[in-house]
This record gives sequence, structure tokens and C-alpha cells, in this order.
Amino acid sequence: MSQFSFDVSLENFEAQVLQASLQVPVVVDFWAPWCAPCQTLKPMLEKLADEYKGRFLLAKVNSDENPELAGHFGVRSIPSVKVVFQGQLVDEFNGALPEGQVREFLERIALPAGADEQPALREQAAALVAEGKLEEALACLVEASQADPQDQAVQLDAIDVLMQLGRNDEAGQLLAGEYPNDPERATALRARLALAQGAADTAPLEAKLAAHPDDHATRLELARAYAAQSRFREALEAALEVVRRDRFFDEGAGRKTLLQFFDALTGEQYDDLVREFRRKLSATLN
Repeated sequence: MSQFSFDVSLENFEAQVLQASLQVPVVVDFWAPWCAPCQTLKPMLEKLADEYKGRFLLAKVNSDENPELAGHFGVRSIPSVKVVFQGQLVDEFNGALPEGQVREFLERIALPAGADEQPALREQAAALVAEGKLEEALACLVEASQADPQDQAVQLDAIDVLMQLGRNDEAGQLLAGEYPNDPERATALRARLALAQGAADTAPLEAKLAAHPDDHATRLELARAYAAQSRFREALEAALEVVRRDRFFDEGAGRKTLLQFFDALTGEQYDDLVREFRRKLSATLN
């Protein structure tokens, strides 16, 4: 069994085909043991799946054993090949085509050559970000984007790193585009960029607050200044402290500021931090 081709049934179709298709085209081959043309096409597709090395995945469905799947895809004769990408049926052909025609078909639907390097580059960039090597991480993401200019996940990663580097003008230009594949993350990054517009020197605010610890307006101003500098833990602590001291201040401004921060801090690197402060906010309010 190859890592690029596998048998699929009704029980694992969602995970093996629909979920996988969010990242890579999945070629679904409907076949049956008694079908002579299937015995020609199936091994050819298996060979090509190995040759393409992840530019597409091959899901093999025994139509006799899975009539529900065959019916769902409108299979009337076999072999029948369907292509699912990002959860949608995007192409198909019927019958055992010659290898040359199958290759032409696959070239239309497969990921671009080199696209299989994208996950490795993204992972490398994420590791560099964790080490604080932001410039190196950005270089990785630029390389990944050049290999596949349509990869919106890589573009959003790059925007995130640009913001951490303080290159907000460049981040803003990129965020002016549309990101239909991950609109929630794009919205969160826009929210973070909006926070960054309120950048201010924190030292005077810290001094003022030290002299007047119950100055809730200054504490919230300081929280937003921390957030603008990507000092998110300090920002969350400051806003939460307002809730602790006076949850009703300015019609619940402390809680509203925390919720604004939560909306802006989406992404795996912030998940633990947001969960921690959601729990703290809940405990404070209850």
C-alpha cells in the first residue's frame, strides 16, 4: 500500500477524501473486481500516484461494496474517476483511458510541481518564529509563496510575521486582498493590525498607572499599547485587571477589550494564551 493511494469505504470517506481534499486533489477511482478495464486503469493510477509524489492522492472505492458512494457520485458505469478538491467535485472521466490521456488529465488537476514542499517550508517557518528568528521565517514563507502563489495559508503566515516585525504597511497592503479559503484568520489579522495602529510609548502610561492604580482608563490604554507592540500577555493581564477591579467600569470596557483581543489572537501560536485568559475572565466574572 502506497502513502499516496489507499482503499476507501463509506466509513472513512469523510476523513480520507473530503478532509484530505482541503489540502490536495483526491482522485477517486470507482472499480470492481469483475471489471476488466478496471484492472488496467487501477494499477496505472497507483503507479502515477507514486510518480506524482503527493501532488494528488488516489482513493480506490470498490463500487460493489460501497453502492452508497457510487450512487452519491452518480456512477453509472465503471471504471469511473472523480476528482474532489476542497470538498467539491471538480473533474471526472469514465472508462480506461490510455496512459497519455490519463497523464494529461492529471496534469490539469494535480498540484503544481514543487507544491509538496509547501508543508515543509511552512513548518520550518513556524519553528523559526518560535525561536524568534522572524527574518529567516519570512524568507522561508517568501520561498513557499513563490513556489505556489495561490497558497493563501502561506500568504497569511507571511502577513503574521510581517506584523511581528513591525512592517505593518506591507501587512496592510497584503490584507487588502481577499482570502476566501480562510476568511476568519484574515479577519483576525486585520483586527490585530487595527490594534497595532494604536502603538504608543508604554513608559509614561506605566508611570501614570503606578501613581494611580485605580485609573482604569489609563490601564486600558496601556493594555492597547501593549497589544500594539505584540506584548499580548501583558495586554491581556492589564485588561483583565480592570475587570477584577471594576467589572462595570465604562459599561464593561475591560471585558469588551479582552474580547477584542481574543478575536485578534487567532492561530495555533495563541491558542493556549487565549484559552488561559478566557478561563481567567470566566472565573473573575463568576
